[in-house]
Amino acid sequence: MRPVSKTWIKGAGAVAASAALVMPLTATPAGAATAAATQLNGAWAPFDRCPVDNPAMLATDGDTDIALCVTSTSPNGTIKLGNTTATTGSTNMQFGVIQHPAQGTYTVVPPAAGSLVSGKTTIPGGLLGIMCPSNIPVVSAVCGQITDATLNKVTATVESAGAPTEFSLVAGISSGPIVKLPVRIRLENPLLGSNCYIGSNSNPVLLRPGNLNAPTMGVSLFDGDGTANPDGGSMIQIGLSGAAQGDNQFSVPKASGCGLGGLLSWAIDLKVGLPAAAGSNNLVLNDTKTYTAGLTAPGMSVPDAGKELARNWHSAVK
Repeated sequence: MRPVSKTWIKGAGAVAASAALVMPLTATPAGAATAAATQLNGAWAPFDRCPVDNPAMLATDGDTDIALCVTSTSPNGTIKLGNTTATTGSTNMQFGVIQHPAQGTYTVVPPAAGSLVSGKTTIPGGLLGIMCPSNIPVVSAVCGQITDATLNKVTATVESAGAPTEFSLVAGISSGPIVKLPVRIRLENPLLGSNCYIGSNSNPVLLRPGNLNAPTMGVSLFDGDGTANPDGGSMIQIGLSGAAQGDNQFSVPKASGCGLGGLLSWAIDLKVGLPAAAGSNNLVLNDTKTYTAGLTAPGMSVPDAGKELARNWHSAVK
């Protein structure tokens, strides 16, 4: 049996902090259905979509590669794109992480149906808000009614537009960009059609979020089925809470594909103020709570640590 490996614990706080920053504007990747969450017992409860059965996670041996589960939630936040600011609702992000201790690197493993889930954000003023005059009482009142109508309401969700890169452990527990996350923002409205986006897979919005203040860290031990065991649980959970995260250096491209033949894309650009250069946009995610879980001593389970993690997860299913 190989020596016990606890290398992942050194970087788990950074992984957790980084996870919180990947999900400020959240939605499932384009075309993916949202996975039904599984109810889990005890300390496993926050990790209800961890992809423990992914072949890459199962193949980790606990020595050269170590599998972890990561989840992050936030109750609300704000996003400013160009000249438009909107609030974000509750968000949840989950994925698996494979640590490669010898290289000091990490591989993100998303759930099959996508890492990110959230409610929709309503764009203030809707599709026609920018066109409503404010100095003509009668016209302004009528236009305001149209603006609030169902046909004019515009909602936004954010989808992955490629794999995250440039992951930094040091930034995760201190300051600076933690990860580069390419996204595109889907706009929904009966008049906009089903292919209206700000950004695209080929020209995404590139978020590089970082900590806005230092999080509070906590550590707890639990048994494989999720039951707390502070005296020697086979599983460990590291939590970060109380931090806000954000980015104010990303640029935002023009909208595309909005309305029949893309004829309404100009209205989105006019309303939001696109394209918007770096420095004119801002993202803040409030009160993030992030948890990372893995085997307390993965080296004791070589070469089947990934399989043991999966067995433990399944034993906690209610």
